[in-house]
Amino acid sequence: MTTNRYHLERDLEGAGRGRRGLGIQVFDTYTGKTRPTSTLSGGETFIAALALALGLADIVESNSGKVRLDTIFIDEGFGSLDTENGAGTLDQVLNVLNTLVSQNRAVGLISHVPLVQEAVPNGFYVRKSLTESTVEMRGHI
Repeated sequence: MTTNRYHLERDLEGAGRGRRGLGIQVFDTYTGKTRPTSTLSGGETFIAALALALGLADIVESNSGKVRLDTIFIDEGFGSLDTENGAGTLDQVLNVLNTLVSQNRAVGLISHVPLVQEAVPNGFYVRKSLTESTVEMRGHI
């Protein structure tokens, strides 16, 4: 999703009993250096999290012949992605998600971003009032 600019690497330094979680750093091919994930922008963080989720799904599927993870739901985060007339981060993410759909994976997006809603042909609007919520179908599901 980053046209090979970034590579996620496991941070093996500082391992010990007091350490928690999976330490991950980012190798930036533009600079040739590794840096903390905390230095990523909002959009880059979104892409890294999506890449990790997709990679984890692939690993689970390959290690267990009985488990198929062919559905992913993404709730928000789209507001942090830049748009540059078809060349922005939002477009890159939507292209990757469209590729997943073409590979018979189901992708559910929950978003308030109008550009995302326009880019996805099928879906629902959930409208909330003080007394009830209604669901309105859009597109051809």
